[in-house]
Amino acid sequence: MIYEKKKIVSLTDVFAKDKSLSNLRLTISESEVVSEFENVFPNFRHTVKALTVKNGILYLSVDNSVLKSELHLQRNLMIAKINKHFKKKIVVNIKFKSI
Repeated sequence: MIYEKKKIVSLTDVFAKDKSLSNLRLTISESEVVSEFENVFPNFRHTVKALTVKNGILYLSVDNSVLKSELHLQRNLMIAKINKHFKKKIVVNIKFKSI
């Protein structure tokens, strides 16, 4: 009998490299953006809430229209800060919703 030596692969490697898990990795990354939003932007803790990320679009709820307009002007900087925090491109656009 011939025995093949099988390489042992860690779950971390499988999760990171398996192409069939790419949608799961994306979903996890998107949910991390929502859960970490207050840590990335602590000054917005009481005025802005991250709702969800879908297809690279971060949806934020803002408590007043003036702040919404100001954040809309600053959205490219916000996108860059979020992606820098996570060290990968997760967010490509931000949409704002007034409460």
